[in-house]
Amino acid sequence: MLKESYPYYLASEPEYANTDLEVTNKYNGEVATKVAMADADTIDKAIAAAEKAQPAMTAMAPFERQAVLEHCVKRFTERADELAKALCIEAGKPIKDAKGEVTRLIDTFKIAAEESVRINGETVNLEISARAKGYQGMTKKVPIGPCSFISPFNFPLNLAAHKVAPAIAAGCTFVLKPASRTPIGALIIGEVLAETDLPKGAFSILPCSRDGADLFTTDERLKLLSFTGSPDVGWALKAKAGKKPVVLELGGNAACVVDEDADIEDAIDRVIVGAYYQSGQSCISVQRLLVHSKIYDEFKSRYVEKVKALVSGDPSNEDTFIGPMISEGEAERLHGWITEAKEKGATILCGGTREGAMLEATVMENVPKDCDASAEEAFGPLSILVPFDDYDDALKEVNNSRYGLQAGVFTRDIYKAHKAWDVLEVGGVVIGDVPSWRVDNMPYGGVKDSGLGREGIRYAIEDMSETRLMVIRTPQ
Repeated sequence: MLKESYPYYLASEPEYANTDLEVTNKYNGEVATKVAMADADTIDKAIAAAEKAQPAMTAMAPFERQAVLEHCVKRFTERADELAKALCIEAGKPIKDAKGEVTRLIDTFKIAAEESVRINGETVNLEISARAKGYQGMTKKVPIGPCSFISPFNFPLNLAAHKVAPAIAAGCTFVLKPASRTPIGALIIGEVLAETDLPKGAFSILPCSRDGADLFTTDERLKLLSFTGSPDVGWALKAKAGKKPVVLELGGNAACVVDEDADIEDAIDRVIVGAYYQSGQSCISVQRLLVHSKIYDEFKSRYVEKVKALVSGDPSNEDTFIGPMISEGEAERLHGWITEAKEKGATILCGGTREGAMLEATVMENVPKDCDASAEEAFGPLSILVPFDDYDDALKEVNNSRYGLQAGVFTRDIYKAHKAWDVLEVGGVVIGDVPSWRVDNMPYGGVKDSGLGREGIRYAIEDMSETRLMVIRTPQ
């Protein structure tokens, strides 16, 4: 069960400033708990505290940062059931998926603990000409400084962890704005961080309104902004961020190619997970499914049959695969896109109906390419089947999108696999699996409207660090 109310964390300390934010149970719509909300003055204090604490954070030895991260791993493991149940309630995530996200939270902090003690520099050979004889160069990595983090609702534990854990490993203080719809997981992370030896003021976790969060982007005391969310919001924040570097993990319209030599049963099983895991509310959810015409009819028949069998309902039920979308408004939006596509000639093969925030797992074909259901990010339980005859044409169709996060390709032909890797305009190509696959140490991010920069602990540490050079002259 959730607590009756939760504080925010200001300068490492819990503050029960108010109970202004109501967090609902996404399945039944009832208020599950209340959370303190920060105003602009509180955010200003948090940034000031992060700036003040940065020298002490920088001075922490790598083994001390590692000890903080290892404590988090221990406590998250001990509180795994509590974290999963909170996630099930606040995000409407089926309990099996919620437990899986807790596992990834723990993995992410484990990886950060490992990386925290191997942030190395290098020696640089400067003697490239006679004038540089006797000069030696060495580099080291230093923390970039206080960081600003804005995390989304769909993975409220692990996507917050992908910002917080590398920041601690790199030696950066931070302020975090969790999604207002799903703040509990981030606040539990705050509870655990407050148990550690981080310098006072090293972190703040502040649920707040979007309007009140302007300082997260514009304040020059913050040296990096990392945002995960929608493309429209992300690019607008980048335009306002000033001189600071910006990392953007934005939306997708992920495509998956199933070639004629694929194992059909294996591909179907993986695509179902990729398309409908947590009701499709993932930026790398399988949305466009390109299937070779030689196997299209068989694939379609077996795929639709399995999608129809997915269990929908209460996310606290162990058998539930499809839970509610994050809000009735989001379910209504996607249902509208499905209806529009049908009116323009698309065929609904299964699903397509909505009750409140529950939208049936839906499969469509013959969807016009200019329909939102095909061209934009569905972010819900929808996949679209498209037949193809020529593999090269299928790859061109994958690229026919303003997004470019990840793509999946089911083929046994090594040359086709390499060609996909060569030509697909995405941040990652997954061969023999769906674009929805991610493990937490890999470089993860997109191109085009899908974002800028890469997450994955080691890669995030690079963004949160600066290279500092020392040159030594030996008199000749």
